[in-house]
Amino acid sequence: MPLLMNLLESLRALADPTRLRIMRLLASMELAVGELAQVLGQSQPRVSRHVKILCDAGLAERRREGGWVFLRAAIAEETARRGAPSALGTALARVLAAAEAEDADFAREVREDRQHLDAIRATREASAAEYFARHAADWDQLRSLHIADGPVEAALIGLLDAAGAGKPIGHLLDVGTGTGRMAQLLAPRASHVTALDKSPEMLRLARTRLQGLPAGQVDLVQGDFLSLPFADGGFDTVLFHQVLHYALAPEAVLAEAARVTAPGGRIAVVDFAAHDREELRLAHAHARLGFSDAQMAKLLGDAGFTPLAEQALAGHELIVKLWTARRRDPAAAAASPASAFTKS
Repeated sequence: MPLLMNLLESLRALADPTRLRIMRLLASMELAVGELAQVLGQSQPRVSRHVKILCDAGLAERRREGGWVFLRAAIAEETARRGAPSALGTALARVLAAAEAEDADFAREVREDRQHLDAIRATREASAAEYFARHAADWDQLRSLHIADGPVEAALIGLLDAAGAGKPIGHLLDVGTGTGRMAQLLAPRASHVTALDKSPEMLRLARTRLQGLPAGQVDLVQGDFLSLPFADGGFDTVLFHQVLHYALAPEAVLAEAARVTAPGGRIAVVDFAAHDREELRLAHAHARLGFSDAQMAKLLGDAGFTPLAEQALAGHELIVKLWTARRRDPAAAAASPASAFTKS
């Protein structure tokens, strides 16, 4: 679509005070349509009509997550994907910010909307706190078996830096993001983060943790690690943090991870060393009782990765292991045998 037609369509879509308010809200964070209705004090069907106009104009984008529909502003790269120059989306965002700065009535409305938005954020945080309180005993029992999170996170950053040979993390896929802690930790080092989880409840917890990050920096996506909803080679770095032991077929999971990793990209797996704590199968739904270095090297090698380094962090009864590997060119992957990890 020519630039002029894009501009006219965008301006027509913005020719309504409510839609202007929606765009200012979406500049702050991704919101469910029902949350927008709550903030704006309007019925959900009416807000949905406004949302449709904004989406049809390419100014906003819907995303389904379980039974919820979320809306986010179409950032520059998304605008470009639709065929419009990214400069247009940037310019329109600046116009809206200028309107808020110069129009006292509009600024007052937006300020009140943000106060309502703060209330939504507080509700999310309270819900997350209640969830953690319900599950605290189970998680504390598992944590008591291994080293604290801090040293693991520091080691992960070190191994990712080494695996990248000085290159930035780039576009990161955090598979099984859970509460979003890894996405939060690595977001400052990544150009963009996509955090995926199968559970809508965990994604709501992650949204609470990540809601302070700039709008558009993190995507939260519902999906299964056996069938990642992404194009081939779209990620520079893929992370599995305490996730792979839930996989009945880890070889299939890693093959799918390899599919979405760009050639030369890196993967990091944080999990347990092989152990014999059978009770974790029932108490925590672990399908695998950890992995040996040889197992992991073969799994990664067969998937199309070249093993790079491993590190062991002993704590109590369980040893946390970190493994990194680099994606081989898919054309050469089948012909290259698995190699061993180097110690870190």
